[in-house]
Amino acid sequence: MSAYLVYVRDRITDPVEFKKYEESAPAASVGQPMTPLAFYGAVETLEGDKVDGAVVIEFPTVADAKASYDSPLYQEAMKHRLKGAEYRVFIVEGIAG
Repeated sequence: MSAYLVYVRDRITDPVEFKKYEESAPAASVGQPMTPLAFYGAVETLEGDKVDGAVVIEFPTVADAKASYDSPLYQEAMKHRLKGAEYRVFIVEGIAG
């Protein structure tokens, strides 16, 4: 069953650290079974706090999504994301069939 890793950026707090994240995160995706479905395209917030940016990545399974998120390369890149921006990140399971 597919799974979706969703990143919701609320705001950038340190552009220098965020730039380091942008430069290091792509290497973490090499070889991962992922399909980017949305990547910081135009966002229209309909409810809640304004969304500054969003990414939706499809994986074959929840385990694949977790493995990608937990990979050493992504965890290293994530340190810069956490210093440079405020995000909400979650995995949602797709619909069977």
